[in-house]
Amino acid sequence: MLTAVAVALAVAASAAACWLITRDRLTGQLDSTLRSVDVGQGYVQALKISCSGTADGQVAFQPTPYTVQLVSTSGDVCTSPEKDPIPAQRADVAVADGRLDSAVHTTRSVDGTPMRVATLHYPGPITDARGNHIAVSVAAPMDQVTQPLNQLALVLLIVSGVGVLGAATAGLWVARAGLKPVDRLTDAAEHIARTEDLTIRIPADGEDEIARLSRAFNSMTAALAASRELQRQLIADAGHELRTPLTSLRTNIDLLVRSERSGRPIPPADKEALLTSVKAQMGELASLIGDLQELSRTPDAGPGGGASLRVVALHDTVATALERARLRGPTLTVTSDLAPWYVRAEPAALERAVVNLLDNAVKFSPAGGTVEVRLAAGELTVRDHGPGIAEDELPHVFARFWRSPSARSLPGSGLGLSIVARTAEQAGGGVLLRPAPGGGTEAVLTLPGAPTPPPPGPAEPEPPGERAE
Repeated sequence: MLTAVAVALAVAASAAACWLITRDRLTGQLDSTLRSVDVGQGYVQALKISCSGTADGQVAFQPTPYTVQLVSTSGDVCTSPEKDPIPAQRADVAVADGRLDSAVHTTRSVDGTPMRVATLHYPGPITDARGNHIAVSVAAPMDQVTQPLNQLALVLLIVSGVGVLGAATAGLWVARAGLKPVDRLTDAAEHIARTEDLTIRIPADGEDEIARLSRAFNSMTAALAASRELQRQLIADAGHELRTPLTSLRTNIDLLVRSERSGRPIPPADKEALLTSVKAQMGELASLIGDLQELSRTPDAGPGGGASLRVVALHDTVATALERARLRGPTLTVTSDLAPWYVRAEPAALERAVVNLLDNAVKFSPAGGTVEVRLAAGELTVRDHGPGIAEDELPHVFARFWRSPSARSLPGSGLGLSIVARTAEQAGGGVLLRPAPGGGTEAVLTLPGAPTPPPPGPAEPEPPGERAE
């Protein structure tokens, strides 16, 4: 419709311009012809005698296609025989009394025929009956102009109508062809909304905006499908991991309840072992739930949204985590070499990631072993002297719920290193595990930052431990 309207306006403007130009040219040609008609003195004299009625016989006039009139200063006209008189206009009278040299205008004859009139001052000695000067008017019917204009208007109307219809048809075809990919995109979106089927893909050929939109839509659905699959896998893995401690916890509680109901008390040592097991299983459940909450939390989920990101003294965070690691491994020797390093991260998430790395080292270190911690230029290295990790297991260590076959008897949920990897990625860094020279495992956490803290912004507090005393 818009194409048809645009073409209609353009064709109408062109047709109107063509019609107006043609009208002006035809009218100009007619005016030039009327001005060039030579009305001789003899014709004027004969016309004057014919109009005055003083001729004894019939005055002979040469046949002419034009209407010739004599116009006096009083406004009287004398018209050639067999022609309808044309009333004199003010311009004609002005030419007769000498105020104008000539005049050209359109008027109607007595019978209503549109006439084009050219009036010229007559320089000869002839005057009217009252002695007034006269002017000579030569006129021709306007149909010499109007008939070609009417034919031209009909042709322009037909051509314009065909052009508009053709433009409307072409516009409809182009619109349908151009919007067909949009229709496919709409159908795909409606299908996904109706069936939640994220496997559908839209063909994206070319480099135009529609193709780019189709590729973006395909990328979006692929990302949603991957996210749904990860969510499904996380739920399945979490359910599997929760089932074991819940089953053990329910079994132990059933034993305690049955003992109380049957009146057969459990020996104190066995009861103490059951309660210790229940407590350990509850702690394992709490740890697993906390890890799941940490993995499901978005980076801006803390108070203030994005404001939870702040400058953190990584060396202070590592020092605090080292104290906890020494408490959990009282038989281990934990050495540290910490250079100042400041990063922008969430303090709680960063501390949890560092604690997970140290707990992992403590867990796999033999009694009386050593855990070496070093922080230099934004690279935190935690090295233990445990059994190490097999080469074929290294690609899986950061996967959720993955646990080495040799470590499945040890406490843990298999989510600690996943949390470390997620925290490092959110802070713009990375983490890796590799075999350490001489045995054991070396974990390397790299975070971008600087050895000195940046100046605090208007809404950013100074890093802890750096305030002037």
